[in-house]
Amino acid sequence: MSVAKKQYKRVTVKSLVEMKANREKISMLTAYDYTMAKILDSAGIDVLLVGDSASNVMAGHETTLPITLDQMIYHASSVVRAIERCLVVVDLPFGSYQSDPKEALRSAIRIMKESGGHSIKLEGGKEVKESIKRILNAGIPVMGHLGLTPQSIYKFGTYTVRAKEEEEAEKLMDDALMLERIGCFALVLEKVPAKLAKKVADALTIPVIGIGAGNGVDGQVLVTHDMIGMTHEFNPRFLRRYLDLFNEMTGAFESYITDVKSGDFPNEKEQY
Repeated sequence: MSVAKKQYKRVTVKSLVEMKANREKISMLTAYDYTMAKILDSAGIDVLLVGDSASNVMAGHETTLPITLDQMIYHASSVVRAIERCLVVVDLPFGSYQSDPKEALRSAIRIMKESGGHSIKLEGGKEVKESIKRILNAGIPVMGHLGLTPQSIYKFGTYTVRAKEEEEAEKLMDDALMLERIGCFALVLEKVPAKLAKKVADALTIPVIGIGAGNGVDGQVLVTHDMIGMTHEFNPRFLRRYLDLFNEMTGAFESYITDVKSGDFPNEKEQY
């Protein structure tokens, strides 16, 4: 039986739990700047992730590791100023929470106070349990992240699918249950087998949002620049391109250059 879709004036962490209970899929995309965030929010996206993927997409780094806490706060502040409806989740960057729960809390507080973000996301399971508990005890909502955790890329050595083997799959399930138990409001699963992802989603009462984790989870997230075709060289199996902006923008820029060079731009109507 279908359930009537509830209209949310503002999406909150509570809204996401309700969406899962009502079997309404959650839409989530990344944003790093005011202009893009405004468009995404106006389109009706449920969640915007100010991801540490800004390190790749906006700054051109090979990994997510170089981006700093100050830079994440800058990007998050730009996004928050644009939104009216959606929930904003901000990644804690590498090095800001792993080693010391007190440092993790200080980092999370800075993001909340200085950016105006609504919640934070961090990678890992039992290894970062104490950091998560410290942040939660301060009243800051936390989204977990398991499976492929890009901040640990040098430990994995590859961006391949995670938890294909039974031992790693069992650990992922244990970590997911632990994250729910200590109070995380949602969980991202990245690049794990679809059957395992569905098993995790079915076992949890909090929403599970997938990226490369199949359709049996409670929502999906993609990097916006990937799904609109600006980053045209990245072609993983899980990515669906909804636009081909690389070629469209290239054509527009080439036309502009031609018009400037020829003197066609500006014409009489485009000057004072």
